[in-house]
Amino acid sequence: MIAIPAVDVLDHKVVQLVGGVPGSQQVVLPDIAKTADHWVSMGAPCLHLVDLDAAFGKPDNSDAFCEVIASAGVPCEVGGGIRSESQIAKYLDAGADRVIVGTKAIKEPEWFAEMARKFPGKLILGMDTKGGKISIKGWQEEVDLSIDKVFEDLRQLPVRGVLNTNIDVEGQGKGVNAAANAEFVRKCPCPVILSGGFASYEDIKAGAAAGAEAAVIGMAVYKGTMKPWEWETPWKA
Repeated sequence: MIAIPAVDVLDHKVVQLVGGVPGSQQVVLPDIAKTADHWVSMGAPCLHLVDLDAAFGKPDNSDAFCEVIASAGVPCEVGGGIRSESQIAKYLDAGADRVIVGTKAIKEPEWFAEMARKFPGKLILGMDTKGGKISIKGWQEEVDLSIDKVFEDLRQLPVRGVLNTNIDVEGQGKGVNAAANAEFVRKCPCPVILSGGFASYEDIKAGAAAGAEAAVIGMAVYKGTMKPWEWETPWKA
């Protein structure tokens, strides 16, 4: 399992939020490209780009992200506020390895199924969970839809995988909910990328043991309490 550093962008700056709450920024960096370049220079095998501005309905960062994608030299996955075929195509045309679709995929499963078939192997379903329930719109709204129903629908689609962010532990630096992660991976019919609460190499190893493909890391790596480049196999467990 690989560790992927997050480049989350709000107000056109790189941030790390606690529990996805705007205003809770504990990290604010002014330069998106410089931050991305830094992680690549440290050996990151992939970049996880998230446009929180777009997710909150504000002017997006797609042009800046496309520049990062084109120049990074490593695979990039990108998400946040993606609600149209043209947005998906823009990122894939720029060279994105995969595109994460969350809110619209959950609210309009027929549309997501159409996009998945149009871009086979390129889409990741972003399924953010809080208290075992699905949240959308930048974690601001809970939906009355079971995780099992979403998994059932996914079995028929050529998606690349599912990104599960556990909002309950996101950005708090207290570690993951290993049991919840393992249960999610066990039930999901697709490869899983985990996110939320990864604070140590032990957390990463637990995700690997659960069978996850990757883990997105944020607060811990920005604050220097996790140093994946120093692991026995850098950025992998």
